Amino acid sequence: MPLRCLLALVGGLVLAAGFEPIGFAWLMPPAIAALILSVHGLRPGRAWIPSLLFGFTFIYAVMVWMRSVGTDAWIAMCAMETAFFVPLGIGLSWSMRHRLWPLWTALWWVGIETWRSGWPFSGMPFGRLAYATAGTPWGDALPWIGMTGVSLLVALSGTTLAWLLLERPRPSRRVVAGVGGLAVVSLAPAVLAYPISQDGTATVAAVQGDVPGTGLNVPAVHREVTANHVRLTEELAASVDAGEAPRPDFVVWPENSTAVDPFLDPSVHAGIVAASDAIDVPIIVGGTNSNPLDDTEVLNQGIVYQPGVGGADRYTKLHPVPYGEYIPFRDVRWMPSTYGRLTEVPRDMVRGTSLEPITVAGLRLADAICFDVAYDDGIGGQVARGAELVTVQTSNAMFSRTGQLAQQFEISRLRALETGRWVVVAAINGVSGVVRPDGTVVASVPARGQEVLVEEVGLSTTLTPAVRAGVWPARFTLVFLVCHTALVFVAYRRRRRGDRPSQEQVERGSTA
Repeated sequence: MPLRCLLALVGGLVLAAGFEPIGFAWLMPPAIAALILSVHGLRPGRAWIPSLLFGFTFIYAVMVWMRSVGTDAWIAMCAMETAFFVPLGIGLSWSMRHRLWPLWTALWWVGIETWRSGWPFSGMPFGRLAYATAGTPWGDALPWIGMTGVSLLVALSGTTLAWLLLERPRPSRRVVAGVGGLAVVSLAPAVLAYPISQDGTATVAAVQGDVPGTGLNVPAVHREVTANHVRLTEELAASVDAGEAPRPDFVVWPENSTAVDPFLDPSVHAGIVAASDAIDVPIIVGGTNSNPLDDTEVLNQGIVYQPGVGGADRYTKLHPVPYGEYIPFRDVRWMPSTYGRLTEVPRDMVRGTSLEPITVAGLRLADAICFDVAYDDGIGGQVARGAELVTVQTSNAMFSRTGQLAQQFEISRLRALETGRWVVVAAINGVSGVVRPDGTVVASVPARGQEVLVEEVGLSTTLTPAVRAGVWPARFTLVFLVCHTALVFVAYRRRRRGDRPSQEQVERGSTA
């Protein structure tokens, strides 16, 4: 057991190295194989121990950027995410009793990954295997099988590697056939790219205005942040008028480019209107607005400002961050809503409910705000309803000195692959960029940069198989967890009944 635990601890760290900012994606299969080898041969009552240790090092390492929120928040959140590796270890032990255990164990990994990505309080999707596959053959499979399918493919690569190691030095024909089949499935998408038709083009400007001072505290300098975005947009307008830059069809500002309600603050509203009138095209402004139905709640929105008109269409963030943008159970007496940095969340942010694309300059866009990009329902749901282009507005200034920036930008690249859409990212102080449907980055602005990107992007209405499938593959993995667990308990009860002596056997024993 000590050697198993050591292998699991090292395996978790190796898996974390597959993600940005290190980004050695090829380390993921050996890491998953290490987990399988550490659990192999253990009963469920003990298999959870190495699995938990694997999860401990993986989760705390891959999400070390949460320390920017607070060490207490990092410890608490990662502890909750690590706990999911207890049922994973038990499930892996059950799965290894089956003949095709590499597939069953891979399904258990993805099922637990899906579970922790959506629950509780919307879950924490960072650390999904698919989110480390940009620039790999696995990433090429995204338009075909989506994020859940790619995570399964990566997990299956690791479990199959463990299968091969356990069968050494002379693997059976079945193992060799399994390895060969997996190689073909993994490499085929790189050869057979899903065809994406382009229906037109648009010119888009993404503004990264930066945050004065340390760059970490937007609320403390929010008026200067808004002024930066106004100034850069007006400078772009001057360049357009001088013939030095093409006129964009619309402009994208990041989340929290205004940290107050722009319709209630006269000076902020005037600045946005002035910028919109100067460039003479719509601007998608990231604003925090008061809920008109309840003044104790706020909405995090991407608001379309039309020149000469003002506010128009808007998108509301689907997945607010618990304890960062709202406090669960705020009204419960035992809830310490005034503890530590929770006092910085005086009002709860309400989640959006609409998956209808927003309309900007006659185009239909799928918008995402910050952590929204890590969830499968938002962007995919809007693209399925006719979005021709994807925009991502983000204010991850709090994480500007961490690997979170690179991790989130990688997810944006992968959404481009999955949906077959160009993706335009506007970050408040990094990383902004424009991404092709094949995942390549056309242009970007580094962290703390202050710049406007103006790029011609393609438009498309092609729906990839991944978009058509939507969230159903993820739901299937959850159904698998429930059904497999139920089958194990049914089999256990049958064995218990079989071990009990019948009434006739009891009577014979008494007579004897």
